[in-house]
Amino acid sequence: MGALKAHEVGRFVDRPDMDRGIFLAYGPDAGLVRETGQRLARRFAGGDADSMNLLVLDASELDADPSRLAVEARTTSLFGDRRVIRVRSAGKSLVMALAELVETPMEAAIVLEAGNLLPKDPLRALVETSKQGRALPCYPDNDESLGRLIAETFNKAGIRADADAVAALRDVLGNDREVTRRELEKLVLFSAESKLLTRNDILTLCADNASLVLDEIVDAVGAGHTADLDAALQRALAASINPQQILASALGHFSTLRRWRSEVDAGKLGGAVLDGARPKPHFSRRAALERQLRQWSDDGLSLALDRLQTAVSDSRKRYDLQEPVARRALLGVCMLAVER
Repeated sequence: MGALKAHEVGRFVDRPDMDRGIFLAYGPDAGLVRETGQRLARRFAGGDADSMNLLVLDASELDADPSRLAVEARTTSLFGDRRVIRVRSAGKSLVMALAELVETPMEAAIVLEAGNLLPKDPLRALVETSKQGRALPCYPDNDESLGRLIAETFNKAGIRADADAVAALRDVLGNDREVTRRELEKLVLFSAESKLLTRNDILTLCADNASLVLDEIVDAVGAGHTADLDAALQRALAASINPQQILASALGHFSTLRRWRSEVDAGKLGGAVLDGARPKPHFSRRAALERQLRQWSDDGLSLALDRLQTAVSDSRKRYDLQEPVARRALLGVCMLAVER
């Protein structure tokens, strides 16, 4: 059977167990699909992106000429080497041509790149059931694989990153391998001289800064850390995050916290509540959220929500005063946490 597990893909690309046949990279992480296809094609072609033995096609080209794939796969290289064919945006339209090819021993390496194929998809099924096929699922990085990629990249460049910087980086990366690579390259370039990265560097340079700063704000309010709240607010406003967005984020956080608190009051442990939360909070915030669950009572959360809802209403009525309204409300709730 040619179906690999997601965690086996990286090892397979480094040391393939065959160098001829059909190799299907597929999955929801389009960046990782492209990276896997490119690495395999270059490995089979001898690492030369311009190799005469490497042919790169788009599936639409083959749709216009269905017989071309079989012709290219059976064409003998001018130099007697293995023929490598990389096909982007592959789909079920290739199944007929590929089914014909796998009936006889193959001399070419055909590397296919596809989207998130279901188990019953004919292209995936053909490759997985063929002795001459390998199907390589490409799913978004989890915390472990993302941490490994970050460490490998920074170690290679001789860069030291603070522990909280790495945690912040995990929060904004991982959905697309290509985006992750670009962001890591940007950070390596930024720290080429200092060889050091801090959390503030990550917040300044990386994508989706707004969500990170908003998390910092609500966690500072929930923990009663006024200095952290002031610093996070300054960063948010400097990044042009609207005060009403900040208040809405705080309102959502305390609503969720109250719902979780009701489960704790019903007898559940805080850790178990967070384990069952959907979506599950990022692990980097887990300790802070558990502390907030212990710190706040239902009555306190009710009072906090009342203050935040009033602030939201006031900020909408007086747009010119929305910043001071948001600051006063958040500081007031932060002081409630201090009193707990």
